Amino acid sequence: MSTRAVVWLKQKKIPFEVVHYDHEEKGAAFAAHAIGFPLAQTIKTLVVHLGGKAFGLALMPGDQELSLKKMAKACGVKKAAMADTAVAERLTGYHVGGISPFGLRQRLPAVMEENLLSHENVMINAGQRGAMLKMAPGDILAALQCRRAPLAG
Repeated sequence: MSTRAVVWLKQKKIPFEVVHYDHEEKGAAFAAHAIGFPLAQTIKTLVVHLGGKAFGLALMPGDQELSLKKMAKACGVKKAAMADTAVAERLTGYHVGGISPFGLRQRLPAVMEENLLSHENVMINAGQRGAMLKMAPGDILAALQCRRAPLAG
C-alpha cells in the first residue's frame, strides 16, 4: 500500500508501521475498535478554517472533541470553524475519513493536542480509508513541525 502520506514519510525517513482494517464507517472510534487500539491514542485529523483563506489541521485524540476557541488561540486568530467536507478534501487531496496530515496537496499548519505526547505510540490516518499508521507522537510533531497545545473542549 502506498499513499502520498506513506511516500512522504519514507522520503523523510520517519519510522512508521502501516496497519490495515476493514473500513465500514468513518471515524476514529470505528478505526480504533477495528484495529484493537485505544481510542485515546487514535488521532483524528481535522481541517479547520482560521478565517479568510487560512486553514489548519487539528490533531485530536479520537475520544475528545476539539475546542474551536482553543484552536483559534493556538493559531493566534480570533475565530476558528470546522471546514466543510468539500473544502477539507480539496485542500488535503484526501477523502474525509482518510485524511492524513502527511503528503498534503497544500501544506497546512498543524496543532497537536498536547496530551497525545504522553503516549509511546499513536495511530494516525495513512491517507486512505482502512489504513492507519502506528507512530511515535514525537515523530509526528517533528515531521509536521507542528505546535502542541491544549485543544480539547
